[in-house]
Amino acid sequence: MTTSSSTDSIQKTFLKYQHVFVFLAPLLFVAAVYFAAPTPADTGTGYWLDYWWLFLFFLLGATIVNTVGISGSALFVPFLIFVFPLLAGETLSPETLVKIGLISESFGLSSSALAFVQYGLVDRKLALSLVLGAIPFVVAGALLSFIIPAPVFHALLGVALIAASVLLFRADLGHEEPSTSGDDADVSADGGEQTDGLRASSDPQSDGGPDLPDDEDKLGPAGVETAADGTVTRVDRDGNDYSYSRGGWLERFGNYSVGGVFQGLAGFGVGELGIISMLRTNVPVRIAIGTNHIVVALTAVLASLVHVFGGQFVPGAHNISLASTPWNMVVWTVPATVTGGQIAPYVSAAIDTALIKKGVGVIFAVIAVALFLMASGAF
Repeated sequence: MTTSSSTDSIQKTFLKYQHVFVFLAPLLFVAAVYFAAPTPADTGTGYWLDYWWLFLFFLLGATIVNTVGISGSALFVPFLIFVFPLLAGETLSPETLVKIGLISESFGLSSSALAFVQYGLVDRKLALSLVLGAIPFVVAGALLSFIIPAPVFHALLGVALIAASVLLFRADLGHEEPSTSGDDADVSADGGEQTDGLRASSDPQSDGGPDLPDDEDKLGPAGVETAADGTVTRVDRDGNDYSYSRGGWLERFGNYSVGGVFQGLAGFGVGELGIISMLRTNVPVRIAIGTNHIVVALTAVLASLVHVFGGQFVPGAHNISLASTPWNMVVWTVPATVTGGQIAPYVSAAIDTALIKKGVGVIFAVIAVALFLMASGAF
């Protein structure tokens, strides 16, 4: 077996059993935190159970944001600013609450991203280029969070939420019907017809199947073909095909760079600005949402690492270290966001996503006003 075929086999096996890996990841995370994370000396059972109720709130939040297709921290961070102090009787510093939101979001978005990859709705070349372009801005935003005063943080967070609210109201994230192969038979994403649930020959002409692209290096079931003029043809798991161009790099770079700074600083922004830039450059909405999940998930992981380990490298930064991470919170929020990421597709199919989107937009606007008042010292 060649290295290429072996890698392809591993990818297919991983995606086939992605639900197992998705739910295994938070279990391993919780076990690692419990046995290895630096915790206070007087840690006992009570320490780990103090914030069990966060599971319920983060499960609801993760389900909502993954249904709409936005960053989790856009809801998690405001929740930790306004609701958490009322329930827990304590407040969290800006860098700590962003850290909780980013760690939780990383797992939740990765959960949803795998589902999009499995379905064949991720343009991996586009995603990779966007992530690489956003990296320096995400790191800069995360490091900036260690030194800015709380009022400035609240004001910037309010600006980001107002922008997200406007974009949610203006963006049409409805799932338009893609074109089909033109054949009534079920089709395989890499060419040929389905036979008893299995892929037939990859040669579409050998069995009379439709002429679909066949990318042997594809990640997941999507067949991909790029023409000489740059037009991309992609086929998802159901045989729906999408045609688009990867042009518009300058506009996407501008949106993802600004969004990257806010992603590192506040835990969200790259997803909200990024999805708009892809839609404006004529990337089909399903491909845009799927690809954007990968970008947001990877940048959230990067920002999380900087927030956990980066404070010690920033002169004049707040006193923060690995031990300062509230591990007894994230052991509840991480499993919640992973579960919400898996529930979201079913919610999206059962409920009018446009209604949820408008509701979240109103919530963002209200929270933004409250944050501006906090920044001004009104309360």
